[in-house]
Amino acid sequence: MQSSTHRPDPPYRRIVAEFRARILASELRPGDRMPSIRQIAQRRGVAVATATKVIAALRDEGLVEAKVGAGTVVSARASRQQPITPATSPELPHTGGLKQGLNREQVLRTAIAIADAEGLGAVSMRRLATELGVGPMSLYRHVANKDELVTQMVDEVFGAQELPDPGPEGWRAKLELIARRQWELARRHVWLPRAISFTRPLLVPNMMAHTEWTLRALDGLELPMTARIREALTLHALVVTVALSMASEVEAEQETGVTLTRWLLEQRQRAGQLLGSGRFPLLAAVPEEAVSDLDGLFEYSLARHLDGFAAMVEGQPS
Repeated sequence: MQSSTHRPDPPYRRIVAEFRARILASELRPGDRMPSIRQIAQRRGVAVATATKVIAALRDEGLVEAKVGAGTVVSARASRQQPITPATSPELPHTGGLKQGLNREQVLRTAIAIADAEGLGAVSMRRLATELGVGPMSLYRHVANKDELVTQMVDEVFGAQELPDPGPEGWRAKLELIARRQWELARRHVWLPRAISFTRPLLVPNMMAHTEWTLRALDGLELPMTARIREALTLHALVVTVALSMASEVEAEQETGVTLTRWLLEQRQRAGQLLGSGRFPLLAAVPEEAVSDLDGLFEYSLARHLDGFAAMVEGQPS
């Protein structure tokens, strides 16, 4: 006779259930700060990956949300609606008003809003369905999966920014313009750099239009196409590199609730000991704002890169 055994829930589900119960019982109220991922891992004796799944699951249920400067907090929506649990969510009926008239634009705008507020990791088909008030299967009429969703989000973001035709006079002014437009996009959508790959580029028309515009800006320089595409990719990589630092800072602030200013204040004593030792006299002379000013770093990097590119162009044999 074969006996059946009950398989216990994975650790992350048990922790999610505990937090869910506390939130619904108003022990944790809207706006209350949740423990950080590191704190959950340490207090519950689980891996960081498990703690990450806890926060992601609570976020998918609409119980918590990320707030810049406060980390992850209990969502205001948690007091107004019953959460969707992993065991019942696929069968729950949805009667939201958007279901009948749902279109691609609504799907993408909602997904972008979630990513802007909480990061790309917060975007899931279940979370998106909850925000739109529809069943998850309704979304598959518009996007096949999350990868396709992210691809279309990137296309939507790039398409929202028009590029001038023909643009300012001179190749340098044109390259400055395209780089600054892309920097503006990265500042507005800090998740964007994480969605872009150079080895497996997204074939989306609106982002490709940026590359085409950059290649056209180099017309008349008599450069081979290999040099032109490398310049277009290098310029884009410059934007993405600085933008990734900005994205990492926003994510660290959301995870820990510690702002960069507060973190610097907390590190000041240790920094003072190191820089006051006399071992690093040049580092000690660096203004603090020179390191944290990412806009300044971007402008400096752009200017120095274009100086180098200009030297290469001028050194070409005529």
